[in-house]
Amino acid sequence: MKAIWNNTIVAESDDTIVIENNHYFPPNTINEQYFTKSESHSHCPWKGQASYYTVEVNGEKNPDAAWFYPEASHAAKSIEGYVAFWKGVEVVE
Repeated sequence: MKAIWNNTIVAESDDTIVIENNHYFPPNTINEQYFTKSESHSHCPWKGQASYYTVEVNGEKNPDAAWFYPEASHAAKSIEGYVAFWKGVEVVE
């Protein structure tokens, strides 16, 4: 799977985990040069507190376009640290 934004592959993995129709990419498969930690957080009743990244490619920022669970709940431990995308980031095979 590839996560693409602004015509650039920002993450790529053959080992994503799909939960609720979102592909979660292992943390070592994101191209870190495009990611900046955000101050944003949200809460999922069963996964825990999510943190966000702003994705920036070629000077264009996509705030909070990626999220991850740094300390996932027991039920979601399999995706702890894994990164998922939205806000126009295309995830394709």
